[in-house]
Amino acid sequence: MGFPKDFLWGGATAANQCEGGYQEGGRGLANVDIIPHGKDRFFAMSGHMTNLETDNEHFYPAMEAIDMYHHYKEDIALFAEMGFKTYRLSIAWSRIFPKGDETEPNEEGLKFYEDMFKECQKYGIEPLVTITHFDCPIHLIKTYGGWKNRKLIKFYKRLVTVLFTRYKGLVKYWLTFNEINVILHLPFMGAGLVFEEGEDETAAKYLSIHHELVASAWATKIAHEIDPENKVGCMLAAGYKYPFTCKPEDVFASYEANRENYFFIDVQSKGEYPRFALKFFERENIDIHMTEEDKIILKENTVDFISFSYYSTSCVSTDPKDLSGTGNALMASAKNPYLKASEWGWQIDPLGLRMTLNTLYDRYQKPLFIVENGLGAKDVVEADGSINDDYRIDYLREHIKAMKEAIDLDGVELIGYTTWGCIDLVSASTGEMSKRYGFIYVDRDDAGNGTGARSKKKSFDWYKQVIASNGENLD
Repeated sequence: MGFPKDFLWGGATAANQCEGGYQEGGRGLANVDIIPHGKDRFFAMSGHMTNLETDNEHFYPAMEAIDMYHHYKEDIALFAEMGFKTYRLSIAWSRIFPKGDETEPNEEGLKFYEDMFKECQKYGIEPLVTITHFDCPIHLIKTYGGWKNRKLIKFYKRLVTVLFTRYKGLVKYWLTFNEINVILHLPFMGAGLVFEEGEDETAAKYLSIHHELVASAWATKIAHEIDPENKVGCMLAAGYKYPFTCKPEDVFASYEANRENYFFIDVQSKGEYPRFALKFFERENIDIHMTEEDKIILKENTVDFISFSYYSTSCVSTDPKDLSGTGNALMASAKNPYLKASEWGWQIDPLGLRMTLNTLYDRYQKPLFIVENGLGAKDVVEADGSINDDYRIDYLREHIKAMKEAIDLDGVELIGYTTWGCIDLVSASTGEMSKRYGFIYVDRDDAGNGTGARSKKKSFDWYKQVIASNGENLD
């Protein structure tokens, strides 16, 4: 028993949090580039920022990030030293189509990712590629209103056709949209949505979601047509939502909160909108402009596997006094008295991962892939240069144990695990470098200062032995 012999161990990053080089290689500007660090970050991420330009008053951490654009060979070599079987990375849409609506792609951008994939293949590392990890070219937002406009489906189809054609034989595993449900909570960061005064924001979000879901189904269809070996997955920001009390109202509220998340995967995995969603649209007078072609595309092009991120669970309460502000950027949560929390208030719950795995597998009966899991923490560089991140090792160890229990005791089909931020990068929620996740330390601070030098943490060698033993040696 234990992990399958071909289990895909590895790590994950996103272009907008590590790549940098935002003005190099013909790349255009994207929504993720203009989300600032500091007090205005959440306001920008929520879709209420009217100025779609940069200014001199803010620092924009994604623009340079950790400069993987120039360091990817060094970084991939370190991943190979750890024994990675797979490396999850994303493509910056504006590096392939700088404005998003061009008819011809940018060759420099295509070549950059081709070189990255070949570097992975050199070490026997299977690339796992997220097509859209929140990126949306600014031109598409200014000109078309972003994903609120059905025309973006056409532009996305053009993007994926180019990618699947160019990287045939180099990439087998694809994810269409990263954490697709984030659009409900952080719509500008998640999908480049900007709201006008008086606009029905809920209706705009669900119209945009429909366009993304249809685009995802088209991507699945095109991927399979270009190369039948392609495996396409969806991706959810997951984490079970407990009722704060056994009061029936709390239990039902948690049920509805979980179901709101599953809605996205219901469509991508089952090929149709669930009845509860259609009733919600009816009650709220939301028109997603579903066409007969949409119905066919969704039904005939479901995903091959389901991937998700997992960091913590949360508690749902119908009493506002219980909502302490604990939780992550996606949802306020009542504080769970039975769990410890990270320095950023994210509650640590390995058993919640097992529960999330079981819930998703019971609901969909498709292979699962954990593509983000990790602990954001402040690391201290000792005088001798060492970084003793035992807290990270402890977090990962307990979550890997929960994964093993889900496989051995529950029969869950889990095909891989990529820890989040295998190398330190810019935090999506806070814009900080000091919220570190990696096995590899990057000398860069929250203001963008530092040499960018890479160094191994204690967790580097620990994860190396985990992979070498296929998850058996967790000491």
